[in-house]
Amino acid sequence: MAFNDTFRLSSHAVIFNQSNEVLMLKATYGDCSWGLPGGALEPGETIHEALKRECIEELGIEISSPLLTGVYFHKHYNSHAFIFHCTIEDTKKIKLSEEHSEWRYFSISHLSTVQSTRINDCLNYINSVVSRKF
Repeated sequence: MAFNDTFRLSSHAVIFNQSNEVLMLKATYGDCSWGLPGGALEPGETIHEALKRECIEELGIEISSPLLTGVYFHKHYNSHAFIFHCTIEDTKKIKLSEEHSEWRYFSISHLSTVQSTRINDCLNYINSVVSRKF
């Protein structure tokens, strides 16, 4: 098997409610899994620009106070994910794109190992950047 030397960069938002539950979106494509808002960088785009664009596309609202809390490498996908702690003004203003069918806040204990690691890092390392390999 030849290794593809191209890699993917993505930016994702971790948005908590007052109970420290995290906002997740249910995809309408692939296996219709739940994931953090965000997605791939476009050519020439910074990680912050991608985060803002993806959140507007997927949630219909702007995020505020993005703070980078982790960088994660996924060997299987040859990708780097930049994770940001963010806030939103009002969940009542969320308007999902066609890429997602619903949104919901989840307790960290109900998330996959990869997702819960990202979220726990976000909570524990809010003022520092974490780099992990999966």
